[in-house]
Amino acid sequence: MEIYYILFYNQNMKDNNVTFTQMKETIKEFVKERDWNQFHSPKNLSMSISIEASELMEHFQWLTTLQSWEVGEDEEMMQEIRDELSDILCYCFNMANVLDIDISSAMETKIEKNKEKYPIDKAKGLATKYDKY
Repeated sequence: MEIYYILFYNQNMKDNNVTFTQMKETIKEFVKERDWNQFHSPKNLSMSISIEASELMEHFQWLTTLQSWEVGEDEEMMQEIRDELSDILCYCFNMANVLDIDISSAMETKIEKNKEKYPIDKAKGLATKYDKY
């Protein structure tokens, strides 16, 4: 566990050098230290994910599509967006821990399902739902 703490607290975590397993262990230890497992039922975690996603959406609520592409130019707003996205991901990793979900396998399975729903020859360049073509 110590390696995860070093990565987490020294802010050396970068996408290109941290695995999902390391992230899950970091979150697991963080929650355990605070005795929060008692509050982190699947129900509560799913609600927390939704709440945090809503907080992320607030940053874009009244922006035009073009303005939403320009948020990267505002460092203060970007930090708030990073914080909200991190909250969402922390809850997602924690839910994966609680329900013993292998994130990579789950994502691989979902991508395969989406490939069937959205074949390239029908979906490429379109924002149409799969049952509309």
